[in-house]
Amino acid sequence: MSDFRAMFVGFPNFNISEGFFPNINLQEKLNWAEEFIQNVLIPRLPEAIAAHFPVELGTVLVMFACAGIFVGVVPLLPLFLVLAERKVAARFQNRTGPMRVGPWGTLQTLADGIKLIFKEDFIPPQGDKLLFLLAPYIIFACSFAVFAAIPFGQNILVSPFNIGIFYIMAISSVIVMGVIMAGWSSNSKWSLLGSLRSAAQIVSYEIPLGLSILTVVMLVESLNMQEIVASQSNGVFSWLIFRTPFTFIAFFIFFISAIAEVNRTPFDLPEAESEIVAGFHTEYSGMRFALFFIAEYANMFAVSAIAVTLFLGGWEGALPGYDILGGLPGFVIKTLALVFLMMWLRWTLPRLRVDQLMNLCWKYFIPIAFFNILGTGIWGLIFPEDTLVSIIISCAIIYIGLIVAYTIAGRTLAQKPEPQPSSV
Repeated sequence: MSDFRAMFVGFPNFNISEGFFPNINLQEKLNWAEEFIQNVLIPRLPEAIAAHFPVELGTVLVMFACAGIFVGVVPLLPLFLVLAERKVAARFQNRTGPMRVGPWGTLQTLADGIKLIFKEDFIPPQGDKLLFLLAPYIIFACSFAVFAAIPFGQNILVSPFNIGIFYIMAISSVIVMGVIMAGWSSNSKWSLLGSLRSAAQIVSYEIPLGLSILTVVMLVESLNMQEIVASQSNGVFSWLIFRTPFTFIAFFIFFISAIAEVNRTPFDLPEAESEIVAGFHTEYSGMRFALFFIAEYANMFAVSAIAVTLFLGGWEGALPGYDILGGLPGFVIKTLALVFLMMWLRWTLPRLRVDQLMNLCWKYFIPIAFFNILGTGIWGLIFPEDTLVSIIISCAIIYIGLIVAYTIAGRTLAQKPEPQPSSV
């Protein structure tokens, strides 16, 4: 029994007398809204009001105000990203893209949004009206709730959850229920097929995505997003993507799985227009249709921000002591770089088949993700502390691995396909 107790020595917030359930504290310190009320708002109120002003009421009002600002600002991201994607697509296809509305077409997405507001709000007469109306709002709300736990800077965070990454995964997994509701309630075979594809795809790719996150949690020994960023504060080589060869692989598995999670090409089978018209949102029109697009582009930015936080240093700079790619501007630049990579892949790669999509997840990503977890554990035993030697060895292994992968890929692509016998 003493050996069993010794297993949990040093495990955070674990009390052996309470059984196998650790005592998790969701907030490590006083809520920032309460600090604002006590230190900023109440001292500025008249004494008669300040003496009887309840802190709880002020906290609720501040949180409502921040939520209103948040909901008003975050939808501007899709407004910018839709225009950016149309310009990127035009550049890839040797076109100019939207140029008529506003200077260089910068007001095109705003005009499209106004148009959608005034379009007819059609509801299928034979569908489930309640679920049909709720589905876009569930997807929209869950997509935006994820931003509450993403630290955009050292002091730019809505809520400092002690289990921030766990909260993000829990909230984002609810989106698939909204997609299924949209497909089922539309009373359309195209919508139903799209929603079933989405359920299979999102649930499948959540597994390698979560396992990739687990490699980061094993190294940092925390679920707190701020602590994960703080562990990468010694420059670019302290970023978790370079910390071990296994987290380098985990980053790419996470990023590709995240593309599948947000239904982006080449994983956009739930809304494949060449097969099922538009998938789960075929029957939607007007502003409800726009909510799906807002949620999709918000998810693109969110998963890119999470990847930056977990693997690319978050708001920490590339050089220790210098604010290069650091702070809020650096965080946004790194996030937009990953968003641009998603757009690049969309206009470069063809769509996968359903069997190829599932094979990639279950036959390759999940076994590799388990291998990463095993390798991260062994690496932690060999190098319990991050030193210059461990970083050099990690970067050397990554460099050699990239050369080997490039050589194998080059030889594979250089091979001429064998001629197939004619069926005539």
